[in-house]
Amino acid sequence: MAKAPVANKVRLAKYLALTGLCSRRAATRYIRDGLITIDGRPANHIDTVTLMETPGGTDCRETLLFDGIGVEGIEAKQYWMLNKAVGTDCRLLPGDPDSLLHLLPAAPRLYPVGRLDKDSRGLLLLTNDGELTQKLMHPDFGHSKVYHVRVDRAFGDDFLHLMAQGVSYRDVTTLPCEMKRLADDQFEIVLTQGLNRQIRRMSQALGFKVIDLKRVKIQSLELGALNEGEMRQLTEPEITKLRSALE
Repeated sequence: MAKAPVANKVRLAKYLALTGLCSRRAATRYIRDGLITIDGRPANHIDTVTLMETPGGTDCRETLLFDGIGVEGIEAKQYWMLNKAVGTDCRLLPGDPDSLLHLLPAAPRLYPVGRLDKDSRGLLLLTNDGELTQKLMHPDFGHSKVYHVRVDRAFGDDFLHLMAQGVSYRDVTTLPCEMKRLADDQFEIVLTQGLNRQIRRMSQALGFKVIDLKRVKIQSLELGALNEGEMRQLTEPEITKLRSALE
């Protein structure tokens, strides 16, 4: 007698990441905080779900809710970039007219990989690939992001040196970074950290105020000539190169 096929089961946190709801790290936190239920009971970290193929993609047999709302299945992965304008808030808040949410299509469901401050602009990666988001966001991976910055007045080479070696403010000291002068009052900085308002606070600690901050590159992905406020899908070579850099 032929054996029955083995059901394809995956850990709950991994499945939530695959749906694009969040990264695997965030899924673990949601489970811990009781925001995820499975078949009507609070989920726990050892729960698994059973995958099944549907006409619309991959779903699970179990009923999953996130904060009382149903978790949709796994869509085909999508990768987009947006040239974010100053004034757009990266938080996905339906009631905020400045929210990034109002710029995104209804489908596929896209989420920003990290944030840019409301008063910053430039490259924002959007995807429903929770695994890629996890790799790009986790501090242990140390992936690079490049910014072009203008401050309120001209600076000397000592400023570049101090920024590059790491700056102490509040209760943190930033990691060493790469610095390059672009003009008397402008510089390029390459960070492998993602601290909140890091460049602004580094500059402020050294007596300068950031006037303009633009992200131009994430790992191998470059903003290029995309107009401000516009978004486009990544090309296959861009996706392949980005994934290769994260392996």
